[in-house]
Amino acid sequence: MEKWRRTERITVITKYILDRPNELISLNNFTELFQAAKSSISEDISIVRDVFQQFGFGRIETLAGAGGGMIYFPQISGKNRDDFLKEVAFKIANPNRILPGGFLYMTDIIFDARTAQKVGEIFAQHFAAMEPQYVVTIETKGIPLALMTAKALNRPLVIIRDGSRVTEGSAVSLNYVTGSSRQIRTMSLSRRALPIESRVVIVDDFMKAGGTAKGMVELLLEFKSEVLGIGVLIDTKTPEKKLVEEYYSLLKLEEVNEEKKQILIEPYLVK
Repeated sequence: MEKWRRTERITVITKYILDRPNELISLNNFTELFQAAKSSISEDISIVRDVFQQFGFGRIETLAGAGGGMIYFPQISGKNRDDFLKEVAFKIANPNRILPGGFLYMTDIIFDARTAQKVGEIFAQHFAAMEPQYVVTIETKGIPLALMTAKALNRPLVIIRDGSRVTEGSAVSLNYVTGSSRQIRTMSLSRRALPIESRVVIVDDFMKAGGTAKGMVELLLEFKSEVLGIGVLIDTKTPEKKLVEEYYSLLKLEEVNEEKKQILIEPYLVK
């Protein structure tokens, strides 16, 4: 029988729990793998827990009893969160991102794996206590952020289609009015994508007036879903009153001045 050193056990345990956030993991998994006593495994986990807490990598909770084990909750410390959002805001504030009509080019930032992962961890930390069963977004730019949120929560991702797709089978469609341009558009969700009466959170990349978010909420009500919260990477200063009352935003876009080539954007910092 191979004898595993503590450093080796800790390395494997760390990798194992990082791949299974928000999931109850039985200590038996490790006692059988390492052929070690529960007391030894418990000591290993205590070391991992203390290091994670010290460096702000997340929280590990242990549950006693026959059906117990441990759960890893991804977290990012307040300072690390603020520093990251300041970095993202600085990148977005580059005047070269201004497009005709006052739009901003942000695809490279949103689809950057590191950025999407960090944003997902921040959203997951905010929504975890609500115990959602699904993360919902609408195609396409919100998908990376929602996917990483779903990964950090260890929950399935559901994607609402912008329009309808024959390949989705039977679907529920909804016409909605965009809050900013007042255009009528259609979104749809396959009946197979989301069970009735699910608990969900919505994640998207951008909110101006909130028309798309309001449309998603109304569509999810057709599935009798409980919308626990809405998270967006960026919201705009105007209009001040959105079509959805409550949402969680990470960055506020205050102004895009095409003439002066100036973008004013600030992160919502931890108070």
